[in-house]
Amino acid sequence: MADAARGMGSPSLPVANVQALAETCNTGVDEPVPWRYLSKDPTAEEVVAADDSACAIPVIDFRKLLDPESSSSECARLGSACHHWGFFQLINHGVPDEVIANLKKDVVGFFKQPLEAKKECAQQADSLEGYGQAFVVSEDQKLDWADMLYLIVQPRESRDMRFWPTRPASFRDSVDSYSMEASKLAYQLLEFMAKGVGAADDDDDPAASLRLQGVFQGQVRGMRVNYYPPCRQAADRVLGLSPHTDPNGLTLLLQMNDHDVQGLQVSKDGRWFPVQALDGAFVVNVGDALEIVSNGAFKSVEHRAVIHPTKERISAALFHFPDQDRMLGPLPELVKKGDRVRYGTRSYQDFLKQYFTAKLDGRKLIESFKLE
Repeated sequence: MADAARGMGSPSLPVANVQALAETCNTGVDEPVPWRYLSKDPTAEEVVAADDSACAIPVIDFRKLLDPESSSSECARLGSACHHWGFFQLINHGVPDEVIANLKKDVVGFFKQPLEAKKECAQQADSLEGYGQAFVVSEDQKLDWADMLYLIVQPRESRDMRFWPTRPASFRDSVDSYSMEASKLAYQLLEFMAKGVGAADDDDDPAASLRLQGVFQGQVRGMRVNYYPPCRQAADRVLGLSPHTDPNGLTLLLQMNDHDVQGLQVSKDGRWFPVQALDGAFVVNVGDALEIVSNGAFKSVEHRAVIHPTKERISAALFHFPDQDRMLGPLPELVKKGDRVRYGTRSYQDFLKQYFTAKLDGRKLIESFKLE
């Protein structure tokens, strides 16, 4: 079951460690940023001012979703956020502070280790998991200014412990606790999301809103920890993560360091909107699989990561995948009356194989599912 999420084949081509490269470029007077990382033209696109609150992604309050008196209205706001933005921030989510603090401490501790220590978890030829890079498929493509550690975290029997750090000593326990707590939250969110777009329980079909949960329940969850070094010379010319959509269902993103270092940007109406991550909140986004099963009621939106000139940024994304053996297509419960089926049905295994063996390329793959 975990093979598809691991990449269905060869991992990325090996590239230089960006954390080490950044240390050289940021301190060496005559060390320019290599040309393969200069992928961004700062004059070619519009970025909305980060302090424009009218353009901020929606904020959803999980306590209001749970409260019978406010649940209906907050579900409607959630459904609107998933349709119009594909992103929202989730506050009052209930994941224990201690669980989050332990994960942050150990993730930061992992990246502070010497390069040779981190390489003990390096990617190998048979897997995308481990410490390294992703989506490098040719010797001349542009590269992202970031390193990553990717792990299959759930179900436990799908884990490949070759790639799980043993230092810090508490790393494995911290990831285990976090992935369990955050996944419980994700499954609750899916129920509220279904209700938010009209798949509420009713007398005729009392399990309608739970069917969406069933697509993802008990399936693979992967965690990608991203390390974005500063780039003093060319922060406006490099990208930490190229524009892309996520191939999974639901992604929960947690920022590890101080919230004065932002980097995530979301595409909407031809412009890029910076996400001002709230302290203690999750940034949640819809993935391709969720757009397909919802018949487009939820939108999988392009996003990217930009770089700070003097400060590092670390984030952890938890991905919730459907069963790789599933034939992925719109759920009948989420095709509204009078609407037509807008997406074809395809093996999710084949979909992931295409995704993980190509470079990141915006919405190109998800668009290929559309029938019109």
